Amino acid sequence: METQALVDMAPALRLGLLAIVIALLPLSWVWLQQRGASAQRRLAALTALTLFLTFDLIVFGSFTRLSDSGLGCPDWPGCYGEVTPFGAREDISAAQIVLPSGPVTWGKAWIEMIHRYLAMTVGVLILVMAATAWRGRRQLPFSPWLPTFTLVWVVVQGLFGKYTVTLKLYPAVVTLHLLGGLALLALLAVQHEAFRRRPLVLTAGLRTLTVAAALALGVQIALGGWVSTNYAVLACTGFPQCNGEWWPAMDVAQGFTLLRELGHGRDGGALPVEAMVAIHMAHRLFAVVVTLLLGGLAWRLWQGGRHAGDAVQQRFGLALGALLLAQLISGLSNVVLGWPLVAALGHSAGAAGLVLVLALLLARSAPRKPAAARHPVAVAT
Repeated sequence: METQALVDMAPALRLGLLAIVIALLPLSWVWLQQRGASAQRRLAALTALTLFLTFDLIVFGSFTRLSDSGLGCPDWPGCYGEVTPFGAREDISAAQIVLPSGPVTWGKAWIEMIHRYLAMTVGVLILVMAATAWRGRRQLPFSPWLPTFTLVWVVVQGLFGKYTVTLKLYPAVVTLHLLGGLALLALLAVQHEAFRRRPLVLTAGLRTLTVAAALALGVQIALGGWVSTNYAVLACTGFPQCNGEWWPAMDVAQGFTLLRELGHGRDGGALPVEAMVAIHMAHRLFAVVVTLLLGGLAWRLWQGGRHAGDAVQQRFGLALGALLLAQLISGLSNVVLGWPLVAALGHSAGAAGLVLVLALLLARSAPRKPAAARHPVAVAT
């Protein structure tokens, strides 16, 4: 049987043209909605739309991983060298006959390619944002290097997507791909908030708590990504105990050896169960730290906003509290109900939601230097 090349650049140009065509739909909508407005206001609207689509991309990427569709097309950037699974139907059918429930099926191929189409569309929108920012840089409330760096980060994300396929779901690469997507979301949130005239004023102590909560959340998401990419969600059954024990046997060294293939330990053999338990328990234990920090932050934002009459601060507190509660429920459901797809997808979406809210909060409360020469464009709160 002929071996499929892992990287086939033949369809790259056609995929790029397809991404441009798809991106023209949201671009046209923004330009029509903002016709007659300044370039800066159009950029503000495009940033908000791209932020929304990036959140959708992250959630759909989680669905791609959770439905085992990450290798639905075993090459990159196309599917068996074609732009769509339609062109690769013979190869997909042959692979599905050999392994009917394997990594390559008709449905999984479409899920994987839709994820790639959405990623390329977001990339085109960010390219347009960067070009627009440089063109109107004298009136922008931020440096055009911010959207330029965002564009560079998208390219890095594309490379992570490539190596996710070519390295056959190498756990460290898949986890970095997840973290990179959330970093992209945070970058777009910072850019979105820069268009607002009125910053949110937080006390020094409250802002420090926000930074600490954001850092802890980043660690917890990395641990959660490591759990997911190593398929360690069901390594512990039951709650609050793990497999009927308060402190089960764990192999931390094997579990947190980063440079290894999926399902293998550091010695090349099969990853032991104790290593999977260690991965799961690290995520479960650190969740206590994150819950205390985020819960405390949500409470202080709510109380501080109520006493100061600041409805925006109160809304941030409510959003954090609601998302934290939803995360606890979905995380517990994954363990108790045996990792159902809905709960797992909700857990991933909740993590992205927490990142988004904290990024917006940090960006809006950041100290701003007065700039008389600039006239930032306000957007609705």
